[in-house]
Amino acid sequence: MIIAVDAMGGDNAPFQVVKGVYEAAQGLKDVEIALIGDENKINDCFNELEAVKPENVKIIHTEVYVTMEDDPMVVMKEKNNSSIAVGLKALKEGAVDAFVSAGSTGALHAASTLIVRKIKGVRRSAIASVLPFGNGLLMLDSGANPTVTADLLLQWAVIGSAYMKKVFGIENPRVGLLNNGTEEHKGTPLAQEAYALLKARTDINFIGNVESRELPNGPCDVLVTDGFTGNITIKLIEGMGKLVFSRLKKMFTVNLKTKLSYLFMKKELKKLKKDFDSSEYGGAVLLGLAKPVIKAHGSSKSKEIKNTIYQAVEYASSGIIEEVSKELLAEAK
Repeated sequence: MIIAVDAMGGDNAPFQVVKGVYEAAQGLKDVEIALIGDENKINDCFNELEAVKPENVKIIHTEVYVTMEDDPMVVMKEKNNSSIAVGLKALKEGAVDAFVSAGSTGALHAASTLIVRKIKGVRRSAIASVLPFGNGLLMLDSGANPTVTADLLLQWAVIGSAYMKKVFGIENPRVGLLNNGTEEHKGTPLAQEAYALLKARTDINFIGNVESRELPNGPCDVLVTDGFTGNITIKLIEGMGKLVFSRLKKMFTVNLKTKLSYLFMKKELKKLKKDFDSSEYGGAVLLGLAKPVIKAHGSSKSKEIKNTIYQAVEYASSGIIEEVSKELLAEAK
């Protein structure tokens, strides 16, 4: 198996990306990792790490990369030989088995849709993020589609359920619709229409509307919403997690007594922090594409890059794309 990684994408590229690849390569001896980007800069990173490039890591050279400020369609126009474009073309041609990038979400989603293409029957692919609640809560969309229709939310409920069955082993995933109240009549006309469509489906375990304040309690396994709301939600959760642990740190360093109490609670606090650490789950799958593309967080450091590569290996070998195709085929009949 070969996993391609965009070495130039993200706020901390290329150093943190290269470091994450180096760490992943140690535990994935039977997997080849293709680092796509400026070869000189990549080699400088290995030198800074004081490490020799692992034998199962190769470099595909390109000096062109997409910035966070670039228009999403730049990949298909002026920068069609960028690290994102090179990786996606290699994936389309079957030269690699999955592609990982921490680069521009808009550019990655637009280019993936046009180069890799969607699974037959999928109207739009969505960014499916695993939130660290319960046994893992899959939220889609998390940022790819700011405006949606009710039938899109319905389809994401179908493919999100297939993902949780296949990857997380949940037999009958609970599906929730993110809304500002639990009552059926709550929300915008879009939310009300989506509710009616989801409720009418006997093949979906729809539990109704879910309020954002209930998310930490793991109220469902699949949560559907538009990309605008989803992106705001996920960033708020990340921000609140950082705030809580920042306050805890201050609380335990007030005086000698609080410092001593920290020693007794250190183990449990580390477990709690891990539960809220999105890097533990890796990146977000672009669910609905014909081949595996995974978006790592733009601010990813080496740990998240490493875990995203592990996630890419699992996703590429899971058969989930075939499972989604089967679900959509059955739906069409």
